Amino acid sequence: MPTKDPQEPFTRISVDEGKELMTSDNVAVIDVREPHEYNAGHVPNATLIPVATVFARKDELPRDKDVIFVCGVGQRSALACEMAAAAGLTRLFNLEGGTEAWIKSGNPVEK
Repeated sequence: MPTKDPQEPFTRISVDEGKELMTSDNVAVIDVREPHEYNAGHVPNATLIPVATVFARKDELPRDKDVIFVCGVGQRSALACEMAAAAGLTRLFNLEGGTEAWIKSGNPVEK
């Protein structure tokens, strides 16, 4: 079940919850790792926007979809959620455990 901390402007979701959300056409997956990490393997259909550039590239974030941020283990993506919230987005999700948890759960990655 998604976890919403009232102190955070985003919802924490598990790999299974993320996978379920990703079946919708109404979701965007943003990988906030560095290009070399992304190129080594990423969640299918994820768009690369490194965490250091998220706020500067805020206009590339869809305002009409749920946005799932993913990184290596879930810390940089939480920061990216905070930046997106500061830019006015509200439908924000952090994939807990990141790409590491995604792979450990047996899910495919793209390279």
